[in-house]
Amino acid sequence: MAAWLGGRPVVPAGSGPAVVTVGLVLAEAITLYVGYGALTRIAGRIARDLLEGN
Repeated sequence: MAAWLGGRPVVPAGSGPAVVTVGLVLAEAITLYVGYGALTRIAGRIARDLLEGN
């Protein structure tokens, strides 16, 4: 657990790489979530058009 010093959290030494890894994983998850949503919208329209014969 991080301690507080002067209104700012103090991150324990050696946890920098862990913070970076968590940040990267979170950014990737958000990117994939948004990308998947856009892909399903586009692919859904195309599939619907193909099934309707347009």
